[in-house]
Amino acid sequence: MTVPVRTEDQRASALLRAMEVRHERAELRRALKSGRISGVDIIRSAGMSGEWHGVRIRWLLESLPRIGPARADSIMRRLAVAETRRLGGITDRQRQELIEAIEV
Repeated sequence: MTVPVRTEDQRASALLRAMEVRHERAELRRALKSGRISGVDIIRSAGMSGEWHGVRIRWLLESLPRIGPARADSIMRRLAVAETRRLGGITDRQRQELIEAIEV
């Protein structure tokens, strides 16, 4: 597969959008860590809209207070969710189980 040829404007636009996404995710992480936004709200909104579809579940778990890498691993194994899975790629059942796991 070959890489498509892009103009300088297209490349600059893509880089700008990538930077915006990184800033949005950094702000989301700060909001989750501080408790301004609930992980449950993010999970539910990802099921209804495309805003947070691309967020990796592991990243979300580790962004929550009191959940580190070990607890995130435990939750992911218990729910049978792959490491690379994103919020937009889980079933309704997995979404509900994820909500229940982080509400405890």
